[in-house]
Amino acid sequence: MLTAISDRMRPEAEVMDLARLGSLHSSTLSFMRTLVRRIMKEEWTIERSRFDLDTDGYGTAIYRIETPNDIFSFVLFSNPLSNEERNDRVIATSWDLTMALCEGEVDKLWLEDLRRNVPKQEAGRVDARVFSLSRANRSSRLFNYVLEELSAGRQPDADRIAQVGYLYRTTAVYGSGKLGMADWNKVRSKFTDFNRPFAPEMFICYMLRQFSLDQVDHIAKAGAPKTAVTLDDRLKRFFGIGNSTGLGMAPYLVNHGELFSQWVEMRETALAQVLHKAAPTEWRINLFHELIQKAKQHFAESVTSDAEQIERNRVLIEELDEVDTRLSDLGDTLETWSVLSDHAHDVWSFETQELIHAICLEIHPELVNDLEDSFAVIPNTVVDSAMTTDELRQVIETRYDWALEIDFSDPSNSDAFWYRSEEKLEPRLGFAGADPGIEKQMPLPIGRRVRECYDLLVEDLAEQPNSDVVHFLLRRPAMKSIVRRIQTMSRHKYAEIRANLADRNVRPMDLLRCKLAFFGVGKFDPRSKLWVRNTMYQGAPLIDDIGQTYESWFLPLKPEMKEARA
Repeated sequence: MLTAISDRMRPEAEVMDLARLGSLHSSTLSFMRTLVRRIMKEEWTIERSRFDLDTDGYGTAIYRIETPNDIFSFVLFSNPLSNEERNDRVIATSWDLTMALCEGEVDKLWLEDLRRNVPKQEAGRVDARVFSLSRANRSSRLFNYVLEELSAGRQPDADRIAQVGYLYRTTAVYGSGKLGMADWNKVRSKFTDFNRPFAPEMFICYMLRQFSLDQVDHIAKAGAPKTAVTLDDRLKRFFGIGNSTGLGMAPYLVNHGELFSQWVEMRETALAQVLHKAAPTEWRINLFHELIQKAKQHFAESVTSDAEQIERNRVLIEELDEVDTRLSDLGDTLETWSVLSDHAHDVWSFETQELIHAICLEIHPELVNDLEDSFAVIPNTVVDSAMTTDELRQVIETRYDWALEIDFSDPSNSDAFWYRSEEKLEPRLGFAGADPGIEKQMPLPIGRRVRECYDLLVEDLAEQPNSDVVHFLLRRPAMKSIVRRIQTMSRHKYAEIRANLADRNVRPMDLLRCKLAFFGVGKFDPRSKLWVRNTMYQGAPLIDDIGQTYESWFLPLKPEMKEARA
């Protein structure tokens, strides 16, 4: 049956188009969604074991997390920060909040060591008992507004909240061995609660959201004990955590092709099962209609000042009306969801096509959610010495035909370059003739490297037609890394993004949005083509909801709060 499904999966050329990847939406298989499902299903116990905050909300907080398998601690430090010091850029050295996710209980001695190091972030060091580090800055205007309203005994206006969507935004989340933390192999093998990709990082953001809500309630009550009210749970769920993501994230999908292929393959496997196996019953068709209406409202409520994103949202909402009509016209003749998907492919934008797919996944959890443990892969990048050079040529011509079609002699196809800044070792994008640093460029444009390897390979075959890869590399040692990549990635269906990252008009935003969609992020607000603000966990259940029935938080909407404002 899996083989049959594999045959129905979308082709690599379609799925790995960068513009399509940059149009993905979060889904039931996104990492935040799978993490929250695990928390709710296993009924984790999360409670404050220490909440030593002064009346202004500064101090130390520790949340104790007990799962069916283990005990963990979320440790957070809240310190005064002037508006002049508040900076979302990676060069910042101070933040409103800094935090760590740790294994086990945190005693006094360890807490003091964390207090000395966690607020320093990159300048500090922790040990392998720590899974993840993060920092966050306050959204000052919204935080102050919410605090004023609660202190006066009123609930804040949902429309004001919708303009921002969060009380804090995180500017970086670290894990996987950085700064002395536990590496991924330890986390994956020893702690099953966090054995899915980016689970520690996603959880630390979930706990940051919880603290932001607890803190604003605390400050309101401490400052106005006679009049203050606590934030309504409906508004609490509407708050997410902000995130600022820039070029630092862009190379990840290229540098971790095996892992990325696994992410995409699991999503495409789920989609193929839903499109070709699931029956569009009456109640599921009705649910699809409901989610279309919900999506229209969700994207209408999305706030951005970016002209291109505004237009993308407008087109999406307009096309969703057409989707709704098309679905009604199909009626009882709709035998599989693939009929709607195929029509979408021919008629509507990538944004609409991929939202239709996300909705299809949403309404068939019985065919999808069991795949959530299939996102991990152990990399195995080894040169296949037994391969002949002619076999390597055939692999390139078959799997990298897209790269061979690009004319890299055209300056417009080759003058963008990626490099790491000397100050912070963060990726940057430059252009030949305009920016210095081309001699230090990163080997990120895979297509151009493949083309170079292919040209040398053809020359080599003309002289050594019966040679093998080992002898080719002895003659061309500089080609070792790209040959290893070609051999490795050709074993995976969706490992290579089909885009020229050296193109003058390359859109790093598509790389950022693709990865963020797999994380589960929504409401993208591009600030340029190089970085984006977005919202995490908006609509997600609270820790007080654990053990209770909760609604799906796919496409969260602004809550109706008229009675709360009365």
